[in-house]
Amino acid sequence: MKEDALARVDLFSTLDKKELKALADECQERTYEPGSVLIAQGDTGVGAYIVTQGTVRITRAVNPDRAEEDLGTVGAGHILGEMALLDELPRSASITAVDEVTALLVPVWEFRSFLRNQPDVAIKLLATLSRRLRRAEAAQQRP
Repeated sequence: MKEDALARVDLFSTLDKKELKALADECQERTYEPGSVLIAQGDTGVGAYIVTQGTVRITRAVNPDRAEEDLGTVGAGHILGEMALLDELPRSASITAVDEVTALLVPVWEFRSFLRNQPDVAIKLLATLSRRLRRAEAAQQRP
């Protein structure tokens, strides 16, 4: 169920059932074969992906000759590319399916329409993003 997958993601965990249902109605389920690229570094984002099955590898080109840095793998329950929901900047990493992957795509245009129709959700998401920023800043300050 799409609502359950959304509820397990930190970004959407504060939404109530009605809000989750409305957002789930905007999501598209997609399947990717091993080796398929879900997100390509440098591309403009079309939305965020929530992995519901399978494993993906995250890599980033670190220099002009495109040598890649392996940033790790993640599986079901992880959201990828969520910054594309908020800005128009290029993707900062590539995401490739390791095995068969099923993911929910939250399209940016649908997400923004959803927020316009449900402004209380925007307040909840801002609070979640604020908590993330505080954690990131605290982590940077540790020796």
